[in-house]
Amino acid sequence: MCTTCGCGDEAGTRISNLAGELQTPGPGHVHSHADEHGRIYTHEHADSPDHHHGQANGHRHAEPGTETIVLEQNLLAKNDLLAATNRGWLAGRGVRAFNVMSSPGAGKTTLLVRTLTELGGRLNAGVIEGDQETSLDADRIRATGRPVIQINTGAGCHLDADMLRHGLDALSPEPGSTVFIENVGNLVCPALFDLGETAKVVIVSVTEGDDKPQKYPHMFMAADLVIVNKSDLLPYVDFDIDQCLRRVRQINPRAEFLTLSATTGEGLAAWYGWLDGATSSAAAPTPGASRPEPLAGSLTEAH
Repeated sequence: MCTTCGCGDEAGTRISNLAGELQTPGPGHVHSHADEHGRIYTHEHADSPDHHHGQANGHRHAEPGTETIVLEQNLLAKNDLLAATNRGWLAGRGVRAFNVMSSPGAGKTTLLVRTLTELGGRLNAGVIEGDQETSLDADRIRATGRPVIQINTGAGCHLDADMLRHGLDALSPEPGSTVFIENVGNLVCPALFDLGETAKVVIVSVTEGDDKPQKYPHMFMAADLVIVNKSDLLPYVDFDIDQCLRRVRQINPRAEFLTLSATTGEGLAAWYGWLDGATSSAAAPTPGASRPEPLAGSLTEAH
């Protein structure tokens, strides 16, 4: 179990290759055993011929009469270490990775499909799709002609740094390119898990209400960019753009803020301009890594 948020690690994460064929990564194995006091211990080991199931092999058990308390920050420490490794790997290749998060149905996939279609060759990009089940969103991305990797998390409610590591291995992005990471639809747990991304993009749709920054503060505190999507529906719903912006500013003054409609195209020039700035300011690949040709002109010229 994921003891931070309660989702089930044992559900079985599955990661596709570029052809869309799903496979299950095998990080190691989990086993349980009892000590001399009858207490049960469960832990994971990488598969190794040198591993033995004895206490002498590094298993540390609580002494009689003691109690072990595990803090959330320690539970996330392993993920943070893997995220730092991902961040270094991406930076060394000059790859920008944008972690796109929202509740289900806010328009993440629609925005990515339109972005990849309209920008065409101006933006060398691939996508890592996160969903509990199906490859429906990955199929929509694949139809644009861009490389995409599907990660199915089973009962898991978020991507983590280890899943992204496997996804990057499968995607193999070119030096100097861009990776969009479409996280599992959820405004809670994805905010807690650093993936090693370049920036976090949070999308909220006008149909959800303008109070989401107050209800889900951790997500909006983590955001580098907040996008209000489905602006074409504003005449039909009770959503105050200015009030939403004020609520974002109260908890995260540094976040940038855009309003757009991924369906009609309204406001997309500002989104492309933000991407243009994010890609232009990214670090160059480590010397020795072959970098593709620079982007041909400003991304905003495509709209």
